[in-house]
Amino acid sequence: MPNAQIVGIAATSDGKGYWLVGADGGVFGFGDAQYFGSMGSQPLNQPITGMARTPDGGGYWEVESDGSVFGFGDAHSFGSSGQPLDLPTVGLTSTLGGSGYWEAESDGGIFSYGAAQFYGSMGGHPLNQSVVAVSGDPITGGYWEIAADGGIFAFDAPFSGSTGSIHLNQPITGLVATPTGHGYRFVAADGGVFDFGDAQFHGSAA
Repeated sequence: MPNAQIVGIAATSDGKGYWLVGADGGVFGFGDAQYFGSMGSQPLNQPITGMARTPDGGGYWEVESDGSVFGFGDAHSFGSSGQPLDLPTVGLTSTLGGSGYWEAESDGGIFSYGAAQFYGSMGGHPLNQSVVAVSGDPITGGYWEIAADGGIFAFDAPFSGSTGSIHLNQPITGLVATPTGHGYRFVAADGGVFDFGDAQFHGSAA
């Protein structure tokens, strides 16, 4: 059982496993997910709110609510806000080539670093619940944002379903795409996992 609430998920490059990350920075691997380290035993200025893997699966990033980014394995830094924000950073996702990433804020605002391009966001639009995560599309190079109720917002990326109209025991906290771009999975605060499209179930921390 995790020591802290699960706040993010990242899939392995072959789609046969995934990592879950807790608010304390602890990382849990399932399927063929390898462990490259974590912030689980390190002091944090703010809680971890999300994670993303590198395109080759040889590393991953964790992001704090102030936008600070921590890399493990072959994950390199391309910058971060790392300063007081009007709204918390809730997620991070990598570009196709791994030469940049996007950070998402709770109102759906998107910030681009490195080679990441801006395709739109929910910033400035009314939301039923706050955005909690962002995930890149491995085919189009676009991205999805997801709200706490599982509502999905697609930007240059296809829609494969959501839990927006389903009662959840715990709020959604993370989102990750499959390698084909034809599906994605959500993770809830209790570690429960929800699969859409061609996403396959490999276990959970619930």
